Amino acid sequence: MLVRELPKPAACGIVRTGLMKTEVITADAVIAGGGLHGLSTAIHLANAGLRVVLLEQDRIGRHASSANAGGVRRLGRALPEIPLAQAALEQWHCIEDLVDDDCGFRESAQIKVAEDETGLIALEARSQSVRDCGFFHEQVIDAATLRDMLPQAASHCVGGLIVRGDGHADPFATVTAFHRKAVSLGVQVYERAPVREITHSNDLWQVKSALHRFESPYFVNAAGAWGGEIARLMGEAIPIEAQALMLMITERIKPFLSGVVGAQGRALSFKQFDNGTVLMGGAYQGKANMRTGQTTLDARQLAANARAAVAIFPLMSRARVTRAWAGIEGVTPDHLPIIGAARQTGGYHLFGFSAHGFALSPIGGRIIADLISARQTNWPIAPFSASRFSKSSSV
Repeated sequence: MLVRELPKPAACGIVRTGLMKTEVITADAVIAGGGLHGLSTAIHLANAGLRVVLLEQDRIGRHASSANAGGVRRLGRALPEIPLAQAALEQWHCIEDLVDDDCGFRESAQIKVAEDETGLIALEARSQSVRDCGFFHEQVIDAATLRDMLPQAASHCVGGLIVRGDGHADPFATVTAFHRKAVSLGVQVYERAPVREITHSNDLWQVKSALHRFESPYFVNAAGAWGGEIARLMGEAIPIEAQALMLMITERIKPFLSGVVGAQGRALSFKQFDNGTVLMGGAYQGKANMRTGQTTLDARQLAANARAAVAIFPLMSRARVTRAWAGIEGVTPDHLPIIGAARQTGGYHLFGFSAHGFALSPIGGRIIADLISARQTNWPIAPFSASRFSKSSSV
């Protein structure tokens, strides 16, 4: 069998042409998944001097990485995620240092609105739980302060929870920048290259895609909603559900909002862009076809999303929706990601971010790169181990 080292990068960094089926390409690390977490891992590994191959079954950033609301938040994070969200936010504030582009990142307040006293009490309890963990970024605000910040909020809203210093970015610009940076560092990106077979022997991973074979001491599963299938090929059973999470955007309306808004007790993610358009989401689901990668929108769910927006901002009843879309995301049973070592030596998982992984992508890739290059990480990732789902995860 012919074996050769990783070739020099193509001009565009994307390799689509086939090789002889008997030819094996060797690299220092192979990554399955061309979303933001796979790209981030590739960038950090390449910065550490490793030769990296990245395999994407479709197009780079095709699903959750580009089809999301672009939130960069600490507000409302699961408690184990807060240290990672804080570290990621610091990287977002200097994201140009990582990818030579600002990714459309803008600092803005994140606010969760309480519509009644019960909701406000729940937010106060949430804020206290965060303080008990040693973090103080979430602050409860009263009705008057809320009205100052959100003058168009419905009159029944009684307060909220705010985080200053969070923000949002442009998902498409971010995927483009991460991809471009990875290519500039010599990462070999193979699109339309689904992984078909994975074996591990003699401390080496052998990975077979549609037309290529690769061999590497390190393999990273960053396959998003398809991460469970890649884990199965690696010999592990990790539960994950594919969801088609929808978003919609309106025509341009007069600016009335500068922050990002959610609601206690309602599924809502809401923000207005500089051009006046309003983006609405909140994990409302369409249907996902895992075989084709296609999604189908659910008009009833979109209508529910619109009603939630109108409940908080009554002026939205006059806004016209111009477009809606969905991306496929992987959701774990406890809505926490899978981050860390696989069962086999040299294997790693980085997927299952359950609709809140966009903001964590700069730190997720760094963690995996640390585990590979330094054999350890300073970030607390024990809660994200795949082993939490089963005492025996072999298949």
